[in-house]
Amino acid sequence: MAPPPPFGANSAAARDIANVLHPYTDLQAHQQVGPMVVTRGKGVRVWDDSGKEYIESVAGLWCAALGFDNERLVQAAANQMRKLPFYHAFTAKSHEPLIDLSEMLIQRAPVPMSKVFFANSGSEANDSAIKMVWYFNNAVGRPDKKKIIGRIKGYHGITLASASLTGIPHNHRAFDVPLDRFIHTLNPHFYHGANPGESEEAFATRCAEELEKLIVAEGPDTVAAMWAEPVMGAGGVIVPPRTYFEKIQAVLRKYDVLFVADEVICGFWRTGNYWGSQTLNMQPDILTCAKALSSSYLPISAVMVNDRVFQGLAKESHEIGTFGHGFTYSGHPVPAAVAIETLKIYDEMNIGEHVRSVGAHMQKEMRRRFAEHPLVGEVRGVGLIGAIELVADKDKHQNFEPAAKVGGRFTKLVEEHGVIGRTVPGDILCFSPPLIITETEVDEMLERVGRALDELTVQLRREQIAVVR
Repeated sequence: MAPPPPFGANSAAARDIANVLHPYTDLQAHQQVGPMVVTRGKGVRVWDDSGKEYIESVAGLWCAALGFDNERLVQAAANQMRKLPFYHAFTAKSHEPLIDLSEMLIQRAPVPMSKVFFANSGSEANDSAIKMVWYFNNAVGRPDKKKIIGRIKGYHGITLASASLTGIPHNHRAFDVPLDRFIHTLNPHFYHGANPGESEEAFATRCAEELEKLIVAEGPDTVAAMWAEPVMGAGGVIVPPRTYFEKIQAVLRKYDVLFVADEVICGFWRTGNYWGSQTLNMQPDILTCAKALSSSYLPISAVMVNDRVFQGLAKESHEIGTFGHGFTYSGHPVPAAVAIETLKIYDEMNIGEHVRSVGAHMQKEMRRRFAEHPLVGEVRGVGLIGAIELVADKDKHQNFEPAAKVGGRFTKLVEEHGVIGRTVPGDILCFSPPLIITETEVDEMLERVGRALDELTVQLRREQIAVVR
């Protein structure tokens, strides 16, 4: 047991330092700096324990799609708690929220899907899908076809398997991942990856050719599946070049490699369509989703599989006697009830039309305000997901040295100006605000970010860290 805080140090921040191990945090620095303690939220805004107000520009972690005070979701949880606060889905047990939500997801799937499996996070959904791919290939007599392809800078979670699939170095370093069977192909970021004079379509062709070379080198009989986010989130909001997914999928079909769409960030209207798969012309065999499924009011995630995959799972489970995978909270009735209400709200609000309108405004204003800024290398995004990438040399597309910690400094300045933002490696500030954000709130958010960016520019010019023209 941790010792109690010293006398007089009983604030929430002090108790946090004494007791909490934070994810995605410099744990040693946290002992001196401490947390931001968020106490309440309303709409697209949250307040800390000093009363300071912030616009939440990333909806928490790309997830609070309906903002921070939707009473219908609160009531859906309360009503279900009173009716059936828990039941499981093991050994063919079921309940109405589980059945209703499964049916709703199948009806809304971007391509025909057969069945839905539930977990509690995007990481668990992807981990479950990895196991399903291996189980499927055992069922159909392909025991060597087990390697999984991710992409450099792709993000699919932090369990041992999903972290191995993820292609971001700080999710690997010191954790002894990736595990065997996980390999990675090119990151389809045109801004950094294209050769001089190469068009978007030519770059997409090269990405597909590199994928084919990888599959052939590994052995097509050993490669089972490829994972892809429609738009890479934690990798820096990377929108693929034109024709990318059409060409990638042609390679996968050629070698009978399953295609998995990770819709954890892009699903439920984020890109302007119900699924990012629809925006980017993806036709997955398996789809994972989470986050906006319940507007993140309660933890829930899902894996949808097509009939070919399901038939393999069913065959093998019958031979074994059970499908030996699942979680105590798979399809928990309370998160399921909240997710059902969330999907109903999306339909009733016609949230897709709102996202297309406000998203177009956000994309236009991001480019108008920041594209020519001397510290901004690229502004990118689609719908209500976007990013601005800071660079040391705009002409050369040259990033800052990580030791300069420019992204961290920018995040702090953005917070000082009243926006909670998220920078990811590469000094990339990401935007993924609640879907309910208005054009006026977008303008206010970007105005505050702009003031922080100007302040950072002055600092870096003074320190001669950037080439500022």
